[in-house]
Parts: sequence; C-alpha cells; structure tokens
Amino acid sequence: MAKYRDRLEIIVDILNAAGQGAKKTRIMYTANLSYRLLEKYLDQTTKIGFIYSSGSGYEVTDKGKTFLEKYTNFSSKYSKIRSEFQRLLLE
Repeated sequence: MAKYRDRLEIIVDILNAAGQGAKKTRIMYTANLSYRLLEKYLDQTTKIGFIYSSGSGYEVTDKGKTFLEKYTNFSSKYSKIRSEFQRLLLE
C-alpha cells in the first residue's frame, strides 16, 4: 500500500528540490507533485518565508534552510526512537 506524505514532508521535498535554485518544473518533478499542488505549496512556502522567487526560479531562504535542518534532525531522532520502541515491543 502506498504511503501518503503529510504536509511537512511535501514542504521538505520542495525545499530539497529548490536547493540552490530551481524552476517550477524541476521542483514539480523532483518533489513528485502535480502542478496544482505545486502552486499551492509554493504559495504557502513563499508566504511563510521558506523560499522566494528569484528572477530565474525559486531559492530557499535562510529561514527555509534552518527549518530543513531542524526537521531533518527531528526526523532522524524520531525514526531512531520509533525503531527502538518497535524493538522493545517485540521482546
């Protein structure tokens, strides 16, 4: 069964896709989004200041980079805790 991404995972995928700068098409394909969802999330991430529209595409702001670092750190710790919890349940 397919695992659906939540809102934060989609935002993280967009930030990773934008990297040092990318056009809409590159972000759409890299983040695996429809054009409709891409537009929705680009609007949201721009409004909260995670990315900005440069003349040639979109770039991640310092605020976006900070969010990405913190989310990655949290996600890594959460995965470790979850796997440890699952291991304890099986004992």
